[in-house]
Amino acid sequence: MSDFQDRVKALHERHEALLTRKNEPVPCGNGIYEKYRYPILTAEHTPLEWRYDFSEHDNPHLMQRIMMNAVFNAGAIKMDDKYLLVCRVEGADRKSFFAVAESPDGIQGFRFWPEPITMPDTDDPVTNVYDMRLTQHEDGWIYGVFCAERHDPSQPGDLSAATATAGIARTHDLINWERLPDLRSASQQRNVVLHPEFVDGRYAFYTRPQDGFVDAGSGGGIGWTLVDDITNAAVTGERIINARHYHTITEVKNGEGPHPLKTPQGWLHLAHGVRGTADGLRYVLYMYMTALDDPTRVIAQPGGYFLVPEGQEYVGDVMNVAFANGWIMDDDGRVLIYYATADTRMHVAVSSVDRLTDYCLHTPQDGLTTAASVEAIKRLIAKNHANEAKIENR
Repeated sequence: MSDFQDRVKALHERHEALLTRKNEPVPCGNGIYEKYRYPILTAEHTPLEWRYDFSEHDNPHLMQRIMMNAVFNAGAIKMDDKYLLVCRVEGADRKSFFAVAESPDGIQGFRFWPEPITMPDTDDPVTNVYDMRLTQHEDGWIYGVFCAERHDPSQPGDLSAATATAGIARTHDLINWERLPDLRSASQQRNVVLHPEFVDGRYAFYTRPQDGFVDAGSGGGIGWTLVDDITNAAVTGERIINARHYHTITEVKNGEGPHPLKTPQGWLHLAHGVRGTADGLRYVLYMYMTALDDPTRVIAQPGGYFLVPEGQEYVGDVMNVAFANGWIMDDDGRVLIYYATADTRMHVAVSSVDRLTDYCLHTPQDGLTTAASVEAIKRLIAKNHANEAKIENR
């Protein structure tokens, strides 16, 4: 065996060791969910065949010919008892693409399918696509709704000026995709999610209207719109159902994560909130619930964040960011929450429908002032003292 072949063998062995590494829950969590010790997907998890030319003649130094930078912001779905993530994979060239990674249990052993997704384009070609939300709709299709980014033609001299629209595609197998026209909207849309059921016989979208590519501006929060024809979808009658508020985790902007989960108590929603800090924007995850008979009517919203980057999760390409656009609810009520940190890597946290509904329904709502926060803490203290007194008197 040549030296080149030895190096190739060692490369494959290291890669296989990474793919088969056992994951384990981190002890002493918050009781709401368990995080896991290792990221489930990183740039190093991408197939070696995507990165290396294994011809000794053409690549004697065994260089990476195509480098991968990050794997993050994955949509999620369960098919044929397999846990599948449609990941945003970003190359060293800053272009993102979609690729499917599969796991037998949803926590470890994720492997990418052999090739990335070939996503058909529209008549108006896009420069970049990312952050797909997957919805198994009751019409029988699996829909992928994602951000389609183009250079802003109104500012030809500004190479950082961009526009964001919601791309829509559908599939039955995550391999063959039919591209539909982008969602038409008077505002830019970066975080759009398809509701899994018809509402009044129409398709329902959660939207996030914003004035610019980055800035929400006058956009008030998470919106809602109904569409008659998904093959010619347009935002009409948009209204805000989950608003931004001053001096909260949603002060700068907020957006729906994956599509909500239907439970006996209501629809469970996972969303992200953004606020400004002296060190830049801080992205966190939060939850809320809406009524079963009206997905636009909020019935519970715990105050503050649900999940934030911790430890090494904080470090990466874009610091201080947690983002989620995929989760899976098993038949037994287990909920797998797939979240990315620092626009760099994918993680999983595990909870259950019971715990998440308990969290939503019994966590105090943000009172929007310091005085209200203090009163909530005092009420909890008083309750605990009363419970202690009952125990002592038994």
